[in-house]
Amino acid sequence: MTAQAQPTTSSTGSSLDAHVLCEIRNHVGHLTLNRPAGLNALTLDMVRGLQRALDAWALDDQVNAVVLRGAGPKGFCAGGDIRSLYDSYKNGDTLHETFFDEEYALDLCIHHYRKPVLALMDGFTLGGGMGLAQGADVRVVTERSRLGMPETGIGYFPDVGGSYFLPRIPGELGIYLGVSGVQIQAADALYCGLADWFVESSKLPTLDERLDNLGWSNAPLKDLQGLLAKLGAQTLEEPPLATLRPAIDHFFGLPDVPSMLEQLRQVNVADSQEWAHKTADLLAARSPLAMAVTLEMLRRGRHLSLEQCFAMELHLDRQWFAHGDLIEGVRALLIDKDKQPRWNPPTLQALEPAQVEQFFEGLRRPEHCHARP
Repeated sequence: MTAQAQPTTSSTGSSLDAHVLCEIRNHVGHLTLNRPAGLNALTLDMVRGLQRALDAWALDDQVNAVVLRGAGPKGFCAGGDIRSLYDSYKNGDTLHETFFDEEYALDLCIHHYRKPVLALMDGFTLGGGMGLAQGADVRVVTERSRLGMPETGIGYFPDVGGSYFLPRIPGELGIYLGVSGVQIQAADALYCGLADWFVESSKLPTLDERLDNLGWSNAPLKDLQGLLAKLGAQTLEEPPLATLRPAIDHFFGLPDVPSMLEQLRQVNVADSQEWAHKTADLLAARSPLAMAVTLEMLRRGRHLSLEQCFAMELHLDRQWFAHGDLIEGVRALLIDKDKQPRWNPPTLQALEPAQVEQFFEGLRRPEHCHARP
């Protein structure tokens, strides 16, 4: 969901026309998020525009596949426009509730879409951008890609299906990404299974040209894969997370966040000390409540279906604006910009288990779901 964006404005036509561009070329429906100044952060109008196009193209025999991208070189989509959601809650409106309902429905639609979807994750792909891309059949990264679920840094939790796709990354890598909120680049995205192909950004115009001239078979997904096989690669050498994997699996497999932080602080082995202490500092700056809820959510999500994960996230959302740390996080980062959030509680030591458990009341605990010893 995360993005630091300004409220929607439109100088030409409606906000829908300005901020979601739709075009069909050679049996491909092209959808472009067109708010480059705001790193293509999603507004409710944009969500509705994307949904409307996808619904129409699902029934259009002239459309074989969909390509989803962001305008400009800096970002595919840096998340949801959290400033507008903050304003909605503060003003007593319901926009923030409607936004999550419809955003999650859109993400779920992409996961189950009847035609192949190709997501070009060029540039920042954070929060809500990951929600759009992770449901796609073909996920492409470039050397400019920066992927992440940085929600705990603003007092929130990884939503938009994060409770489904993060814990399904091998080992504890997804727990690490979700709790810490770190961003990764192309090699790690491929290593984690959060992307399928690497294509150099300089070859994206060639990709478009070949899409415009592609001779389609009765297997559109195979056609897309064949095209990408000539332009890109499915692995890159020396992904940093591969080296860190044993340490990450150990620390982020611990029972709770305080244990993780404590043990990270104690590392004094030269080859991992810098990473461990840097990670500890990062966790210490995040919302204690958000990290603890995230850990519980991800461990539950490992045993839930996609639909159940979205339902769990919506259950948390319904409580989070009033009882979570998001409003304070947005205040500190976007409104007052003092970058001194007053988390509640302020420390992990002050966080009671009951404060985490209350958010999950009414949800059945999945079988086999428990913290690792």
